[in-house]
Amino acid sequence: MNSLAKLAIDTHGGLDRWKQFETVSADLAQGGVLWHLKSQAGTLDKTNVTVGVRSEWASHSPFGKAGRKSKFEPGRVALEAADGAILEELREPRKSFAGHTLETPWTELQLAYFAGCAMWTYLNLPFLLAWPGVVSEEVSPWKENGENWRRLSASFPDSIATHSSKQTLYLDETGHLKRHDYDVEIAGGAPGAHYIDAYTEVSGIKFPTARRIFVRQPDGSVNREPLVVSIDLSNIQLR
Repeated sequence: MNSLAKLAIDTHGGLDRWKQFETVSADLAQGGVLWHLKSQAGTLDKTNVTVGVRSEWASHSPFGKAGRKSKFEPGRVALEAADGAILEELREPRKSFAGHTLETPWTELQLAYFAGCAMWTYLNLPFLLAWPGVVSEEVSPWKENGENWRRLSASFPDSIATHSSKQTLYLDETGHLKRHDYDVEIAGGAPGAHYIDAYTEVSGIKFPTARRIFVRQPDGSVNREPLVVSIDLSNIQLR
């Protein structure tokens, strides 16, 4: 692991501390134009998410109607009743997005895949930099709004379901995440710039509680309108 990746992990609580836990959960309040664009407005406005720390999985509850929850894994996504009975499932879900653009509507199962994949990635960063097969290197710094940020270019193996195989993390001088760039492959490679703020500490681990995602331009600048996704987290718990 390179020195900047280690700084990021240490700043957020350290790898030894992180490995003591198996799950992260949080209450979510979500907004932005994406959900309407994908014909899924209101489904996940208010929900709770739980993600795995030692393996890749996530679950949102409720998922739309009360009494339903989702279960995301890289090779399968499902909607379940409260008792765990399977209501719908989709194997090899990523293949179902072939030919999609940013404007293509999603089914509920596709929404469950996107939301699970996204929140698993977000809640596991920056500790994902220590996962087997993840390679990162420091690249040229970035200046934005009078701040100087160091940048990490991260490459993810095919075994990890995430937005894109190449992503960029921006860190301030203390090692806190400030911005996260990626291309949403399942939405036609739509370029996103994901801003990270309002840190809190839970069980010795630091989590940002405010996330705002905008369209990224080819030169790395950002369009602040429209707000694509907003995510506010509360009641974060590690178990």
